[in-house]
Amino acid sequence: MDVVVSIIAQLVSIYQWALIIYIFMSWFPNARDTAIGQFLARICEPFLEPFRRIVPSIGMIDISPIVAFLVLRFAVSGLYQLAAWF
Repeated sequence: MDVVVSIIAQLVSIYQWALIIYIFMSWFPNARDTAIGQFLARICEPFLEPFRRIVPSIGMIDISPIVAFLVLRFAVSGLYQLAAWF
């Protein structure tokens, strides 16, 4: 069970880095139009979209990725707690 939890935690960590890169790409014009930007959009937007509907933007600042990171962090933490029981 520990190996599975560790692998899932590593995959979530990789996904968090993909989200960070995708978010930083918004700072550069036309960066999301590149092949890497389109790939990251395909894997990041389905996860970020529900948070964007729930969490309002503050001016031009989208704070929904912060909530998305917290959800991922709590999920991994809960997974570790669940694995500790078994």
